[in-house]
Amino acid sequence: MSEASPCIDSAALAGAPERRGEFRRGLTAAAPVMLGFVPFALVLGAQAAQKGLNPIEVPLMTGLNFGGGSEFAAVELWSSPPHLLLIAAMTALINSRHLLMGAALAPWLQRLPLRKTLPALFFMCDESWALGLADAQRRRVFSLRYYLGVSAGLYLTWIACTALGAALGPLIGDVRGYGFDMAFAAVFLVLLRGMWKGWRAALPWLASLIAAAAVHLLVPGAWYVAAGAIVGLAVAAWRAESAA
Repeated sequence: MSEASPCIDSAALAGAPERRGEFRRGLTAAAPVMLGFVPFALVLGAQAAQKGLNPIEVPLMTGLNFGGGSEFAAVELWSSPPHLLLIAAMTALINSRHLLMGAALAPWLQRLPLRKTLPALFFMCDESWALGLADAQRRRVFSLRYYLGVSAGLYLTWIACTALGAALGPLIGDVRGYGFDMAFAAVFLVLLRGMWKGWRAALPWLASLIAAAAVHLLVPGAWYVAAGAIVGLAVAAWRAESAA
């Protein structure tokens, strides 16, 4: 994408039926991912409950920080008393990928007023970003209503199921034993398949994967998360400079 692209705002649509149609289209597109959210949201809720968080605190966390990877890292690092600075630094580092994601989405949002852009970006996660950007590139227009339909479905599913996981986790034990955590990888593979543009474009993802795997094997703790994020961002920045 090399130039600014048009954006469909709700005000640009003819009437309420069209607005509802775009929102419904986004909700429908998100439905398979919403199903994929259920098992690993249950896993996250159950893991958080095992660390002492209750069914009220868990949806507060997942609702205020809508980013599954950083939430898993925060729960993994949670201790009593918690090392708040370490958790804050790690989650900020993991969520720093949103800078690149937001930059990719920015040309499609530039015609929106800030009062609509900022709330839209709050609901940006890997999946809503991928579906919203893929739809905009395919139709050559960004539909805010479609994006909000995707985001609403994913956001509500995530919060509800993490709360349910926190409530049920102590009753059913370690839900990873059921293989639920495999859904996390499955959802990302489906999104990657839809956005695949060849090995060159996937180089930052591949470098991040290799770095995270190597650090996980060699260094104890959750440093593999930070290593993967840093290496992925560094390779993405290097590729951007090379292409300029």
